[in-house]
Amino acid sequence: MWCTAQSTAAGSGTGASASYFTPSAPSDILQRSLDEVRITVGNVKLDKWKKGNVRDEAGTNIDAVQRDLQGTLPTLLKDADSAPGTLTKVLPLSRNVDALYDVMVHVVEASRVVGTGDSVGQLQQALNDLEKARVVLDNQIQQTADMQEKQVLDLRTTMQKQDASLRAAATPPPAPKCPVPATPKRKRVAKPAASAPTSNPNSKPATGTPATPNKPQ
Repeated sequence: MWCTAQSTAAGSGTGASASYFTPSAPSDILQRSLDEVRITVGNVKLDKWKKGNVRDEAGTNIDAVQRDLQGTLPTLLKDADSAPGTLTKVLPLSRNVDALYDVMVHVVEASRVVGTGDSVGQLQQALNDLEKARVVLDNQIQQTADMQEKQVLDLRTTMQKQDASLRAAATPPPAPKCPVPATPKRKRVAKPAASAPTSNPNSKPATGTPATPNKPQ
């Protein structure tokens, strides 16, 4: 049974290693699109846009994008690259990229309302590339989570089987029950029949027994 458990564990380990993959560094997925966003928003000429609240809001959003690209995102990228298979390192980066994408959507919408034609096309292209990179990163995060969950389930199953095998090996088998010997039946021995007394004419009567008188001839 112990050998069987070891074989099962080895099989589970082989299956887990077969499904294992090495996550890419998040910077390899995101860096090109982030650089494109940084260059694109840096080239926006707000003074050529129509004045008004929409342009002012777009300017505020562009400032927020630039602060994020220069301040928060580089630190998150460095942390995620140090452990691309660790969800606690990668998820903060993913949330920040999602927020950056939402802000860029507002910038693109504002450019369509009050911006110039060339800025609309450039901002839209940068947004599309950021969306593609974000999807790739999200898919990798999901794949990493699925792999880790499978590894945990395989390990738990292996430990349960090994624990059951150890308990079975430590428990001695029950002693065999010996059959109770049957009690031999006693044969009934026939008693000899009592013999009838033999009459002897010469025998004398017992003492105290009157003799039988002879009958007259």
